Amino acid sequence: MPSTVMWFRRDLRLADNPALLAAVEAARADDASVVALYVLDETLWRSAGANRLAYLRASLQALDEACDGRLVVRRGDPADVVPQVVRETGAGAVHVAASHEPYGRRRDDEVAAALDDLGVTLERTGSAYAVSPGRLFTQTGGPYQVFTPFRRAWLEHGWPSPARRPRQVPWAALDGDSLPEGPEPTAHLPRAGEDAARRRWRDFLADGLADYPDARDRPDLAGTSAMSVHLRWGEIHPRTMIADLAAAQADGVDPDAVATFRSELSWREFHADVLHHRPDARTRSLRAVVPDDAWTRGEQEDEWLTAWRDGRTGYPFVDAGMRQLRATGWMHNRVRMVVASFLVKDLHVRWQRGAEHFMAHLVDGDVSQNQLNWQWVAGTGHDAAPYFRIFNPVTQGEKFDPDGEYVRRWVPELRDVAGRRVHQPWKLDTPPADYPAPLVDHAHERNVSLDDFQRGR
Repeated sequence: MPSTVMWFRRDLRLADNPALLAAVEAARADDASVVALYVLDETLWRSAGANRLAYLRASLQALDEACDGRLVVRRGDPADVVPQVVRETGAGAVHVAASHEPYGRRRDDEVAAALDDLGVTLERTGSAYAVSPGRLFTQTGGPYQVFTPFRRAWLEHGWPSPARRPRQVPWAALDGDSLPEGPEPTAHLPRAGEDAARRRWRDFLADGLADYPDARDRPDLAGTSAMSVHLRWGEIHPRTMIADLAAAQADGVDPDAVATFRSELSWREFHADVLHHRPDARTRSLRAVVPDDAWTRGEQEDEWLTAWRDGRTGYPFVDAGMRQLRATGWMHNRVRMVVASFLVKDLHVRWQRGAEHFMAHLVDGDVSQNQLNWQWVAGTGHDAAPYFRIFNPVTQGEKFDPDGEYVRRWVPELRDVAGRRVHQPWKLDTPPADYPAPLVDHAHERNVSLDDFQRGR
């Protein structure tokens, strides 16, 4: 029986998947079957953290169930594996959602060239974004470097309605490889898969969206959607979420709440667009803000980086965030900004070191979002926070964790410290013996960063 190939990558779902719909329609036109393929790319497997690998395994298991147990997992270089599957099945085309991150674009070009030698096309339909990166340009023809006009153009451009979920897909039977075990995750992971994503999203729409503008900055509350991990793996498409937001507004949800959440999705697409045009932003600052000698090096860098990673800086709000990351593979967005600012501007450690640690532990670790958000905090990215904007870890904790609940949840050494006093334990009459004193003096390091900024100017 002839077949066509649906190559899943960052779209581990069946609903609102235009590439899958195109594959199914092509198969039905030719009375063919659909090979549901996932290539376990050894390059990506080796570079991914244990938490992401464990979550990926669970998400693939969920996708396999949705495909009636017919998901074909093959291990190896996609440029070798995909053509081999085509030869085995006699497929006339391979359908994918387009990739826009640097490695994905190179990989797809290599696969397309290998398929071309077989007379088979790589059909790219849709992407992981409502508006695919590289599609929006300024009036002068260049890429956007400022978020607000990008968001305006993004909204004006718009997007199609969510694609329907195909029914009764004629999945092909084909042998695959077993998933490698991989290292044990360091975190307790959320449920994976398309059904889990839709349940979490429905719950947020019902119970969280209305309060989102005020609650989203409070790590002591369940005020965010926590949908980033599902977006990362494509278990839900942002276009689906935007359509549901519009429906919620039509049902009476405050338009400001809808606009605020939709704006966060737009930030995600802005960062993807920046990386599309500037793939070097993955590892290099888009602009220099301080002299090279401003950064901590050698043994002190290692010492401070270790204390930061382990949540032992002596600043409770920072330490709570770093421990939440290790325990759950996720960190509240407000806290991500604070811990990043602390590393870069209090400890003077280059943003790349922090981004590397995040990617090693975050379940939602995504190259464009992670790297460009770090560059935003470090003041080196497009439309980034100015370098002289330095988060005070104490006042941030007092403002966004006013009763200290978040800190006490993640820093057990401080669970007996009541109220907001938990944010400055060094001021207690008897500081907890098992919690460290502040690693540095924030006021002093802030002045050092400002001096470095002036020298850089």
